[in-house]
Amino acid sequence: MEKAEILGPAGNLSSLKAAVDAGADVVYLGFNDSTNARNFEGLNFTEDDLREGIEYLRGKGKKFYLAINTFPQASNFKDWENSVDKAVTLGADALILANTGVLKYASEKYPTTRLHLSVQASASNYEAINFYKKHFNIKRVILPRVLTTGEIRTISENTDVELEAFILGGLCINIEGRCYLSSYVTGASTNTEGACSPSRFVDFSPTDGGGMTISLNKITLNRLSAGEKSPYPTCCKGRYLTSDGELSYAMEEPESLNALSLIPDLIEAGVSALKIEGRQRTKSYVGTVTGILREAVDSYYVNPASFAVKKEWTEKTRETFEGTSSTLGSYAGK
Repeated sequence: MEKAEILGPAGNLSSLKAAVDAGADVVYLGFNDSTNARNFEGLNFTEDDLREGIEYLRGKGKKFYLAINTFPQASNFKDWENSVDKAVTLGADALILANTGVLKYASEKYPTTRLHLSVQASASNYEAINFYKKHFNIKRVILPRVLTTGEIRTISENTDVELEAFILGGLCINIEGRCYLSSYVTGASTNTEGACSPSRFVDFSPTDGGGMTISLNKITLNRLSAGEKSPYPTCCKGRYLTSDGELSYAMEEPESLNALSLIPDLIEAGVSALKIEGRQRTKSYVGTVTGILREAVDSYYVNPASFAVKKEWTEKTRETFEGTSSTLGSYAGK
């Protein structure tokens, strides 16, 4: 039985090396521009950085997938074409694409290049997935985190496109990053610029007593007490004042996805690749969670029937996660 592929995130060279050293089969990453849906200031790869990273990856016998998964506009489509050209020239093992125009360009100009459909495309049923296969010859789809394992099984039974699923990390429920909440507040669209809550709009201000106020473009998202853990500063994870004067997470609790316990269910449902979210996170986070997933997946294949989550895995992920708690997301039921 071929093992499920493990994908580690990399927002910089240090994280790339941490993912590889911790046991990732593949590192996924993007250029430091708006063609990348994790286009955070100070992160991601220049061509020179990536060449160094590729040398490290190849030396360890590992692969890299390059995400070009935002949505070009009429005036700048050439930038996305250039990113596709660069990725192919650099030898990416797969391109992760979302926009149909970019998919068309890549599939026609580079018919032998392996194309994966980004989670940003939100293809959540087999008809959509088979459409992308028919028209763009995609080999894999990254599934949105809105499906149950039963729904994934149904998809697997009705397509021969490989399935990739997130298993650890941040949890986005708003059309997988294609929401417009931060656009309304900042005027900068996640879908075209590549960053939800760009750092130039974010402010962390200390308050009396050791607390903190978090704001986005001068709109308050949260007020934290001393010692309280800070969620990523997005509108969806904001804590707002309700009509009764209480602070409440109105849209989404700042939870982190931890579906290690569902590794047997996901693999047996047809998932062939397990992905860690976190290209914006530290190399320590990347190394820790990649190592845990490597151990967990290897443990499953040794004896699938007796697979169990170790206490130490749970403790380590709890320490590194951004969220205040962990969740199985939609995998176990909606």
